[in-house]
Amino acid sequence: MNTLSVKIHEDVHYIGVNDRETHLFENMWPLDNGISYNSYLLTGEKNVLLDTVKITKVDSFLVKIQNILKDKPLDYLVIHHMEPDHSGSIKSVIDMYPDVKLVGNKKTQDFLEAFYGVTGNFIEIKEGDTLDLGDKKLTFYMTPMVHWPESMVSYESKHKILFSQDAFGGFGALDGPIFDDEINWDFYESETRRYYSNIVGKHSKQVQVAIKKLAGLDISMICPVHGPVWRSKPEKIVSLYDKWSKFDTDEGVVIVYGTMYGNTSIMAEAIARVLAEEGIKDVKMYDVSKTHNSHIINEIWKYKGLILGSCTYNNGLFPIMSNLVNVIKMNNIQNHILGVFGSYSWSGGAVKTLKEFGETCQYDFIENVVEVKCSPAIDDLEKCAEIAKEMAKRLKESR
Repeated sequence: MNTLSVKIHEDVHYIGVNDRETHLFENMWPLDNGISYNSYLLTGEKNVLLDTVKITKVDSFLVKIQNILKDKPLDYLVIHHMEPDHSGSIKSVIDMYPDVKLVGNKKTQDFLEAFYGVTGNFIEIKEGDTLDLGDKKLTFYMTPMVHWPESMVSYESKHKILFSQDAFGGFGALDGPIFDDEINWDFYESETRRYYSNIVGKHSKQVQVAIKKLAGLDISMICPVHGPVWRSKPEKIVSLYDKWSKFDTDEGVVIVYGTMYGNTSIMAEAIARVLAEEGIKDVKMYDVSKTHNSHIINEIWKYKGLILGSCTYNNGLFPIMSNLVNVIKMNNIQNHILGVFGSYSWSGGAVKTLKEFGETCQYDFIENVVEVKCSPAIDDLEKCAEIAKEMAKRLKESR
């Protein structure tokens, strides 16, 4: 059992835990590289716990608190966000420290009772309220729908730390390194964007509101509840969240196809080759049946070009492709150039559905639509090449 805490300052402690056992975050999104649940403990004239961890990790978490506080009391538990991966150990903390005061907003209180039956000993705070800890102060800012309605952040003015809950977080367990200057960012960048695109991205407008609200703070460190602590370059993660929440994309194309017997994949390969010939260096191609939507959405969020192809299944869209399209709609992904293609055997349906999606999603839609009966002939592949050429042309025009 790892009971080690990490000192951020003499009176600020990282007491997070890693989860390498859970397969799916929110029972939907793959955790191939695990995830961290970050919690923090402020010590001094008052002792304050900032968020808890998932209940499956409660034992080592409580030991970390005890090792730091020893026989001292825990005065406050600040609850920034009520999702159970952060609130799951609240009752265990209360059992150990029955006099602890819970700090949250009105909606936090509602969730506390609904999830855990916890009432009483609650301090309700509002926008801009400050909790005086004697030698430190915490000021609170509401960040609703980043990414739950009760979500909020707090700013500790002595060390200039922003405790940002889910904002500025990412997937990936912390395998030894805790801080941004210790990690291999080449790995964490993709996992952080995947977290943003899968979990927070739907609420990008609210992310922009939050970034603007916090812009006036003098922030030297950002402590999120997932991913690394940003002590070296906190402006870097803010800049990335700003970019992603503005749907600011890079030049490149994601091709996603659904196929049963390989004919649609032949068309996808033809499109990819012509994109390369047209000078598009970043081309990512995925079989929707083999790659989880989580990873595909991550790449779609990164690149401006999107080409969807599907075989027809029971007079409609291939079911797994239909699921991807629904996730794109759900996450309100914006600012893309879209091309579509597909195939059918005895009756169509897939391409019609993709075309309807293209016409209603407010993307820059490529009107050259290719639909092939059974397997593609040479002239069909030449039509696919036209999709690629038009995509390359529009990407270059958008530079």
